[in-house]
Amino acid sequence: MRSQKIPTKENLKLSNEIDKLRVPKHIAIIMDGNGRWAIRKGLPRSFGHNKGVSVLKNIIKVSKNLDCKVLTVYAFSTENWTRPSKEVDFLINLFEKVLKKEISEIHQESIKIKFIGDLSPFPKALKSIISSSEALTENNKNFILNICVNYGGRQEIVQAAKEIAIKSSSGEIKPSDIDEQLFNSELLTHGIKDPELLIRTSGEKRISNFLLWQLAYSEIYITDVMWPDFNEIEFLKAIIDYQSRDRRFGGIQSLQNESCEDSNYSS
Repeated sequence: MRSQKIPTKENLKLSNEIDKLRVPKHIAIIMDGNGRWAIRKGLPRSFGHNKGVSVLKNIIKVSKNLDCKVLTVYAFSTENWTRPSKEVDFLINLFEKVLKKEISEIHQESIKIKFIGDLSPFPKALKSIISSSEALTENNKNFILNICVNYGGRQEIVQAAKEIAIKSSSGEIKPSDIDEQLFNSELLTHGIKDPELLIRTSGEKRISNFLLWQLAYSEIYITDVMWPDFNEIEFLKAIIDYQSRDRRFGGIQSLQNESCEDSNYSS
């Protein structure tokens, strides 16, 4: 993560176009296209997933340099279990391998890592390294990296509704207490402000059951570039596109102080 690259003229040009005060503090990414990228090159899909890891490492670095505070990435959805078992096994082994290799440096960079989703189906070894990684980085403050694994937006909302129903039936809360704030507190992302920007690579124009509640007012940026080819230049293009938009939140005029929002993106 610390390898330094000499900025290209295009990198510098795009960097200069960005208003540093209006960089989204929370960015969500659907990292799509790894398998198709590999197949188009005549390679096994696993090559695309490996390349995707190195891309994520670079985007984390760029995000931090831009003073983004939270990055939430879709790594493995609940629907991904339907893929061939060989590919699923590869992805699970890749998660474990990358965590073991990178967690020390992630911690040194003061990054807090959090895994969002139902971890119960994963092997014991992977759950153990996830737990130790979260514990190691729990108090880091500079940056939050949320990795969504075995995650589905509908499933998250249903589970939150169940938790609220249990609390209501037990008398812990009254039905009249239920509002957006209470519902939000039962989500897996509780304590973290919603993403201002969603980036999806590979050209697909859907959100694929990702953060259905949290993306209610997020700006959406779709690029035809597949994730293994997504780089700093493409990321900067997404930020510039975001900054060109008029975020009205259902109103008539943009909030003038949007860039001055509370910078505390976690509880």
